[in-house]
Amino acid sequence: MKKTSAFFLIVCLTLFLAACGTKKEDTANNKTLYEQIKDKGEITIGTEGTYSPFTFHDASGNLTGFDIEVAQEVFKRLNIKPKFVETKWDGMIAGLDAKRYDMVANEVAVRPERLEKYDMSDPYIVSKAVLVVGENNNDIKTLDDLKGKKVGQSLDSNYRKIAEEHGATNTVVEGFNQAVDLITSGRIDATINDSLSYLDLKKQRPDLPIKKVYEESNVTSNAFLFRKDSGELVNKVNKALADMKKDGTYLKISEKWFGTDVSK
Repeated sequence: MKKTSAFFLIVCLTLFLAACGTKKEDTANNKTLYEQIKDKGEITIGTEGTYSPFTFHDASGNLTGFDIEVAQEVFKRLNIKPKFVETKWDGMIAGLDAKRYDMVANEVAVRPERLEKYDMSDPYIVSKAVLVVGENNNDIKTLDDLKGKKVGQSLDSNYRKIAEEHGATNTVVEGFNQAVDLITSGRIDATINDSLSYLDLKKQRPDLPIKKVYEESNVTSNAFLFRKDSGELVNKVNKALADMKKDGTYLKISEKWFGTDVSK
């Protein structure tokens, strides 16, 4: 009888502990992404680290740039430490899907097809696409002149799609700097990229034998990228961005990097 009672007691205790463990796991699983990040006090952010002036390493080797500073200020206001995870652009969105990081800060263009699969913050910078060629190239003056020409674009770039829609053949590059190197060496004919990146590159390397031959009239909005259903996290980020613009902090960062307000 004592053995039966002891066995019954052990079974009950085991079931009780299992239920407690399940309840604890369920509580954790019910937390939003923002709540999980807040508990850790840290958010992981995917970025290139090679895309000046948005995300790159300075002469001392420190990660910096416009997107980096904006993200740092956002999470400073949310009392969350940003941890940047550097990765190549072509695998960056796949890394977000695989949950290698919680979001992406890398001048990501807002596009309808992206919004179908991902959440995005309110835009924090706008830019225009420019067509860049070698300084002695007089054959390419508009996007229509790209037919049959070689361009250098990142694989998942919206600029690649624009170039291919106009008949160009793409050589996959890791970023704007590599594309420019291929232009100056004569291996490709042109590249399409961000107007702000072009201005920054010419400021840093004025002797580069390249020129801008076309600039689109419509602006492209860029924002932080999140996995779908990151609702509360996105809302908190949007609130911080709005506060930064309201109190002048955003303008200070913008003028530091570009000399003007690049949010409009």
